[in-house]
Amino acid sequence: MRLYSTNNPESFVEFGEAVLRSLPADNGLYMPEHIAQLDDAFWNDWKGLSFQDMAFRVVSTLLHDAIPEDVLEEIVADALNFPAPVVALDEHRHVLELFHGPTLAFKDFGARFMARVMAWLTRNDEQTLTVLVATSGDTGGAVASAFHNVEGTRVVILYPSGKVSGLQEKQLTALGGNITALEINGSFDDCQRMVKAAFLDPKTSKRCNLTSANSINISRLIPQMLYYFEAARVSKKLPTFVIPSGNFGNLTALLLATRMGLKVNHIIAATNVNDVVPEYLMTGDYTPELAKSNGAPPG
Repeated sequence: MRLYSTNNPESFVEFGEAVLRSLPADNGLYMPEHIAQLDDAFWNDWKGLSFQDMAFRVVSTLLHDAIPEDVLEEIVADALNFPAPVVALDEHRHVLELFHGPTLAFKDFGARFMARVMAWLTRNDEQTLTVLVATSGDTGGAVASAFHNVEGTRVVILYPSGKVSGLQEKQLTALGGNITALEINGSFDDCQRMVKAAFLDPKTSKRCNLTSANSINISRLIPQMLYYFEAARVSKKLPTFVIPSGNFGNLTALLLATRMGLKVNHIIAATNVNDVVPEYLMTGDYTPELAKSNGAPPG
């Protein structure tokens, strides 16, 4: 499986390199060169599959031969060992529950898959892999849990002072071992800028053997497709998905799923006052801004 940079469609890397580099040198994002379509055999079977079996078939179709099938099957079974149930509110409205993982956040799906993929990719490396991540709460806890005591890795988490809940801060700081959490006197955007600057500095990136666990990493994005397949699988009719959206990773994952053949009725990306992307879509003017506080709880 080859991936290209969104800033240079002629620049390709293999899946393993994209996962470990996280970010292309040209500051783009890695996306698959070819998005494979799920075949008729999958669609004939999918209603009767378990979540883990369905997830394996989707991911193996997309990754093709990037990871041996027996290894990938073990990774999926171990990483996604919790459910994603759809709960009915009434006849027409349902909630997709994504809080059944170990840290009670949807980010457990991506973080656990990514940790196991990275562990396999670096199984023969001598240099420790440093996973650098910025968090506003949920990401850090999920990444810390996923990588805790994973041999050959260390995790450094940057989080904004006073901007995460007490529970989330405990998830970040209580594990110890190969997990280090740094409280930053600034915003989440400041944390993200520091992480991005480290990745774009070739000397720092090489010396520390950096990789990212934020949503810029393709191995975080891929498993986020899977709960949309699960929700559609148990739905009696084509679903309309309403997605609370911040950095639009969940929306991107759903769009990737539709490119693989998942049929949906409609997609709504719900945003708050941090509306840079909706403004861009409506006006064509892309003007990044600092995150605005909106009264929502941290994370």
